[in-house]
Amino acid sequence: MRRADRLLQIIQILRRERAPVSGGAIAGELEVSLRTVYRDMVALEASGVPIRGEAGVGYVLEAGFDLPPLMFSTDELEAVMLGLRMVEGRGDAVLSRAARDTVAKIAAVLPGSLKDEFIEVPLFAPVYEPFPREHIELPELRAALRAGQVVEITYQVPGRPAERRSIWPCVLGFFQQSRVLGAWCELRQDFRNFRTDRILDMTVTERMIPKPRRQLFAEWRRHQQAEMERCEAEQAIVGGQA
Repeated sequence: MRRADRLLQIIQILRRERAPVSGGAIAGELEVSLRTVYRDMVALEASGVPIRGEAGVGYVLEAGFDLPPLMFSTDELEAVMLGLRMVEGRGDAVLSRAARDTVAKIAAVLPGSLKDEFIEVPLFAPVYEPFPREHIELPELRAALRAGQVVEITYQVPGRPAERRSIWPCVLGFFQQSRVLGAWCELRQDFRNFRTDRILDMTVTERMIPKPRRQLFAEWRRHQQAEMERCEAEQAIVGGQA
């Protein structure tokens, strides 16, 4: 790794962490010696980067400092393009168009050599089967997610009668063959996951979810983890009885 790239990566490491980062942790991630990290810290501070800390304690990047826009490494460009190709293939029509627009905007401001690397990233994100037809407008659902609004849906699992539910949406997952909405269900008083192609109709209400979206999402994640652990325990019991 070139020294200039390494210095930029050190700034990125400090920028993404809230707590002080030790020189050893930085050295381990960059695969360089601790002595090299100390020298790089001195160089960054001498160039005006507001880093607080010292050897043996840890380093923090002061608030308010940022890199110039679009200072991407090759790996970062590949990650961005792969993500955008996934969105283009798995997102709804609005998200797919937004992904293509984003590619054009980033490419327009990148230097020539980086622009070529970005456009020609040799990573593929195929979608082999079309998504099931949906009865609702996903952009409207995503808007309700952002706004934190309660949504009423009519949901039907194959072979069962349709049910009307009032839900608190917290996350929309885009999988290979389906899209799934994670939400708190007022009827069940628990978290449930709803395939969007099984939602027959949807009404975005004026009611606001009585919890911050971040808190609701954290609770949903804990619920998913608990469900996974429960399923694994049941499988282990079944396997032991076989």
